[in-house]
Amino acid sequence: MRIKNFCTLMLVSIFTYATVYYFMSTVEQSRPRQTLTPETQDKLTKLESEILSEKKSTQLLIQKLESFIQTHWEEKTLHENLQNAVDENSKEADEIQKRKLQQILAHPVAAIAVLVFACNRVTVTRCLDQLIKYRPDSRLFPIIVSQDCQHEPTARAIQSYGDQVYHIQQPDQSDIQVPPKEKKFKGYFKIARHYGWALNQTFNTYNFSTVLIIEDDLDVSPDIYEYFLGTLPLLQADPTLWCVSAWNDNGKIGLVDKTAHDTIYRTDFFPGLGWMLTKSLWAELSVKWPASYWDDWIRQPQQRKNRACIRPEISRTRTFGKIGVSNGLFYEKYLKFIHLNDQFVPFTKKNLTFLLKDNYDVQFVRSVYNSRVISYQELKSGSIFFEGPVRIPYHTKDEYRRAAKNLGLMDDFRSGVPRTGYRGIVTFFYNKRRVYLAPYANWKGYDLTWS
Repeated sequence: MRIKNFCTLMLVSIFTYATVYYFMSTVEQSRPRQTLTPETQDKLTKLESEILSEKKSTQLLIQKLESFIQTHWEEKTLHENLQNAVDENSKEADEIQKRKLQQILAHPVAAIAVLVFACNRVTVTRCLDQLIKYRPDSRLFPIIVSQDCQHEPTARAIQSYGDQVYHIQQPDQSDIQVPPKEKKFKGYFKIARHYGWALNQTFNTYNFSTVLIIEDDLDVSPDIYEYFLGTLPLLQADPTLWCVSAWNDNGKIGLVDKTAHDTIYRTDFFPGLGWMLTKSLWAELSVKWPASYWDDWIRQPQQRKNRACIRPEISRTRTFGKIGVSNGLFYEKYLKFIHLNDQFVPFTKKNLTFLLKDNYDVQFVRSVYNSRVISYQELKSGSIFFEGPVRIPYHTKDEYRRAAKNLGLMDDFRSGVPRTGYRGIVTFFYNKRRVYLAPYANWKGYDLTWS
């Protein structure tokens, strides 16, 4: 509107100047100057001077107008080009993003995508700062931040990192129809939709073969990349493994050996909260990806298929997201007490073949069932006067939950599997001693009713 008014003013000035000049020129030609009185001659001279001044002013205004139009046009064109370049949903931007990531994939060492899920937390910067700080090679570990919600402050926070991260946005922001009884859980439906879209983008559009999933509310340890690099060969070699997790559900201070920085286990319980999966697993899961509650769905036997994950004694991630879709469930009682590893362990230089199923099961089962049996009351009281690991047996769900509650462990089950359990055995550290909360040796498998 301002441009239009300015142009109108310029045209009026030009028209006025032309009209007056034409009139005066005509008068001057029709009446010889020698017939004019001196008084009239002075007035005419003064008027001509004013006309010349107006002419100069008008020419200056015309020049300014031309310059203004040219500048505005250039700025408008630049703005449109920039808008097209940063529009994540535009085809051109997608192609640029895809080409950049494909260049990374041409790196001699296979790149592992770090897929960070974000929505409306500007504190995603806390997570990104650590991921960038500890990253050994930006080409080996490109960070892709997938954002849902279209929350502008969070988008600006992500974009402030420039080319240190790749920012993609979930295009489907349509409302999700959910059963009436689950309206208050709609957030879980949106999360599942976002996960499905982002993983399809990372594996199928950008063509990565391995992905690390990190939520926007996680702190990470200094050796998180080393941990995943060191365990990746296990995931690739052992078909009985389907993920590597950085998380220990029972990793509270007081339940872990804080000196066991390099200790790793197999677990039948899918931990999540910082985990690695392969393209082949996603190809299997994506065709039946659920509408909601994806993490509990992935723990079902139809998906797990008796496969295990790798998890550490000391967590390589820790959540700081008290507020979220789950409304702080478990946070005050368990999650905020998780002990985050602070030492660098060179996992890529260690022999981790003991974690392959054929090796692990023999050694692990022998260690568990050769340990001496005690009660949780004896363990809590500290009245054990011999060295070595100990075992607390359980036979029923109630026995397990009672012991777990008394010892501060998470006592819930998912599809019959206790958190951190392997062959029903939950391993933890208590009163400076390795402890196995274990079923009897004739254990036949998980009971789905224990949920």
